[in-house]
Amino acid sequence: MKSTLAVGIASTTRLTVDEERCIGFMGKEGMVYATPRMVLDVEYACRNLVLEHLDDGEDSVGSHVSIDHLAATPLGLDVTIEVKLVDIDRRRVTFEFSVRDSIEECGRGKHVRFIADKAKSFERIKAKRAKAGL
Repeated sequence: MKSTLAVGIASTTRLTVDEERCIGFMGKEGMVYATPRMVLDVEYACRNLVLEHLDDGEDSVGSHVSIDHLAATPLGLDVTIEVKLVDIDRRRVTFEFSVRDSIEECGRGKHVRFIADKAKSFERIKAKRAKAGL
């Protein structure tokens, strides 16, 4: 990790709620931002922020998400995801986030990621795959 990885760094991500981000089981008129897609978008926003502050051979992996999905965001609206690093404990980094559409806050919560050495991670994955017979 670089010394620039510090509590307080933050970023903003903007995106449009397209069909891939929506639930589809309520028909076209009921298409709204799906909670699992909100989680995915938050995870990538946090990962992209932390990547700027990692050394070669490092990445981060998500380990926990606590989210309140507060309001429905219809297909076609833009959302803004604001993430802020609020704690660093060795390789564990914790973010707080807020998701807003043009009308209101539609989500908020916390996300925990771990800084991973990619080579060591690949070795662990390889060993587990071998143990599973894959």
